[in-house]
Amino acid sequence: MVSARKWIYAKRAEGEIQESNFQTVTEELPALQDGGKRTEFPGRNRILQPRCGPSGYMQLGVLPVGSPIIGTTVAKVLQSNRAEFPVGVYVCARIGWCTHAILNPDKQKDNRPYIVPSLEGHSRALGLGALGLSGNTAYFGFLEICKPREGETVVVSGAAGAVGSLVGQIAKIKGCRVVGLAGTAEKVRWLKEIGFDEAINYKEASVREQLAAATPGGIDCYFDNVGGELTAMVRERMNLYGRISVCGTVSSYNREQPILISDPQRDFVSKQLRQEGFVVFRWLNRWMEGITQMAEWIKQGKLVARETIYEGFDAAPKSFISMLKGDNVGKAVIKV
Repeated sequence: MVSARKWIYAKRAEGEIQESNFQTVTEELPALQDGGKRTEFPGRNRILQPRCGPSGYMQLGVLPVGSPIIGTTVAKVLQSNRAEFPVGVYVCARIGWCTHAILNPDKQKDNRPYIVPSLEGHSRALGLGALGLSGNTAYFGFLEICKPREGETVVVSGAAGAVGSLVGQIAKIKGCRVVGLAGTAEKVRWLKEIGFDEAINYKEASVREQLAAATPGGIDCYFDNVGGELTAMVRERMNLYGRISVCGTVSSYNREQPILISDPQRDFVSKQLRQEGFVVFRWLNRWMEGITQMAEWIKQGKLVARETIYEGFDAAPKSFISMLKGDNVGKAVIKV
């Protein structure tokens, strides 16, 4: 028997999420089921990821107290008699914040584990970033919804984050002019280093004035990670028939009340804009297409994947809260 530690929701968050909203518990994993052919195998989590999504569940009470923190992780296969998952390989699997878990691909058809591609000079954490959930969120969410054309102007909010930084680089690969919105001078510098044409610190000076200077020809595509007032100001600059892909609303995460924007429909009508929200699992049937293309761009040197690393299983809640505050640059990962 294997003992596993896992993080659970300890209590519903009231206001900002605190470390006290999380708790660890220990459980014994069940014995493997053979049944003639073993369909299960144990994995040891090596890399976890803090993601924004669970914050809403915690604040709205969607999941009951005591529920495990679920999410995609990178785990090392400890034991297996399945040829497609040999011992020692690293797999992406939706098993959450735990130290060990039993994986059964036959029961996880919608989120089936897959082997993390190995790229020389890069860590396995790419399986959660550019070669995983974040990468496919950027790849499909931007290309399928915004449908960018060469020469167009693309604006990305949350541009220095795991998804936004990849979206901006994909837009450059497609021949677009790219403007990123970020919250620190360090992030602005880094965005320019990886190829963004312009980067705006929305915490300094007038955002409207900075946007006007950075987008003299208006905005054709907007990849929105933030929502709120920032999005309203971007929408004012959008061109006729502009496209907006809504990935997240970070401005409302970890808040008791969302920020309300007056008359949000005005620009949609006058500029005939198209806006669509998405959840990346819409493209599960094309999942490896995105990962394969992202891997190729990384190998070609066209795309850079940066990570903010937190050490240790016990750092999970702290890293989650830090990510909600925007402290990370690139993908936030927890090495355990």
